[in-house]
Amino acid sequence: MNESDMNNLPQVDEHEQQRIRREKLEALQSAGLDPFRHVTYTVTAHSADIHADFEKFEGETVSIAGRVMTKRVMGKASFIDVQDRDGRIQTYVARDTIGEEEYSRFKQFDIGDIVGVTGVVFRTQKGEISVKTSEITLLSKALQPLPEKWHGLRDTEARYRRRYVDLIVNPEIRDTFIKRTAIIKAIRAFLDGRGYLEVETPLLQTIPSGAAARPFVTHHNTLDMQMYLRIAPELSLKRLIIGGLERVYEIGRNFRNEGISTRHNPEFTMLELYEAYTDYHGMMELTESMLKNVAEKVLGKTTITYGEHEIDLGKPFTRLTMVDAVKQYAGVDFDQIPNLEAAREAAKSHKIRYEQRHGKGDILALFFDEFAEKHLIQPTFLIDYPVEISPLTKRIPNNPDYTERFELFIAGRETANAYSELNDPIDQRERFRHQEDLRQAGDDEANMTDEDFLTAVEYGLPPTGGMGIGIDRLIMLLTNSQSIRDVIFFPTMKPQG
Repeated sequence: MNESDMNNLPQVDEHEQQRIRREKLEALQSAGLDPFRHVTYTVTAHSADIHADFEKFEGETVSIAGRVMTKRVMGKASFIDVQDRDGRIQTYVARDTIGEEEYSRFKQFDIGDIVGVTGVVFRTQKGEISVKTSEITLLSKALQPLPEKWHGLRDTEARYRRRYVDLIVNPEIRDTFIKRTAIIKAIRAFLDGRGYLEVETPLLQTIPSGAAARPFVTHHNTLDMQMYLRIAPELSLKRLIIGGLERVYEIGRNFRNEGISTRHNPEFTMLELYEAYTDYHGMMELTESMLKNVAEKVLGKTTITYGEHEIDLGKPFTRLTMVDAVKQYAGVDFDQIPNLEAAREAAKSHKIRYEQRHGKGDILALFFDEFAEKHLIQPTFLIDYPVEISPLTKRIPNNPDYTERFELFIAGRETANAYSELNDPIDQRERFRHQEDLRQAGDDEANMTDEDFLTAVEYGLPPTGGMGIGIDRLIMLLTNSQSIRDVIFFPTMKPQG
């Protein structure tokens, strides 16, 4: 694509191009040909259909619509590439076919304009499938020129801020978002097939809960009360399990008032699901089966490439305790560390920074983050987390300092989080009390006590397994995208100026 093709004009700057385009619009409107007056246009075929089934369409009259992406004017005949939702198709426009007046008007069209084309499908002498135009209609005038150079790191911020332009000129970005929709549909189909019920729970909450995160705070004017945007739907979904729904899931937005990075966006999409009468082993089976199923359905394979790594989702996923991971990659055996003081000494000797509020389990997790996480490239269930960092999880019966929790790591990154849900209301209250102590000590990501949830659990929460997956991170993995901003249509950005 090259704007210099536009009407064979010499290179002019962006502001000059805008001025020329507005003058063309005014001329059309003065002639009673306002392009914005059209409200409908009947499309009978799309580019991909014509390319895929040329024998069916050859010689047939079709009507296509889309954006002019290239334009080559050659005297009495011209070629334009029209881009629709599926791709591009070449269109041949001849003066002798559409008439001199219409051809003269057509030559004033600009790259970026949206047109409707009616004509006969044929193959050119060079073998390119095309549409021989009998009628061309300007459906919308582009007053902004498309950029000549949009690729490369220097344009990254512009791409995110003007996603609409990114989608126009970068077909691989469009493909990523088409895959995003397909992935979410495949997840829904898998869970629906296992008897799960899709539900919706509140985004506005009176108590932020279900995750260790700092919430966004808002105010409800009528009730004159502080409210929070949801950081996780966990406690609402568990209430539905208590109510007898047994298998529920939700795919929806969460909001966490945290930093922005290649893996974090304050507003993101999460899958959370809960199933009665199972545990974290059941969640491992479900998670592994679901990821294999989604990869096969959307990508047609279970071996994928992410960055420099080839990831095999088809083999059984590795299972590794957090203690064993730290022992393997840091050379520290926390089974041999008797108390908090010994854990602090180990941290100091390995240059691990900890806070006074951290317990032995917190320090174990810090060791994992520093030494082990980056090594878990192939799918690995990291299991048996310390109780200090798992306030909503059942303890392991014969090892009560640890819980029946796992996180799935792929390519050195957390992909899923799951556990056997804590259903003892007395233990749950003590865990909330510990979280409140942490908040008093300055941890603004610690959970708040939810009295209604405690009451709900007192009515009886059956043995339950729960699991959550960050949809955006999963899509990053399955589309080989290196930044979360590449898989969110409109990532959070600081305003310009």
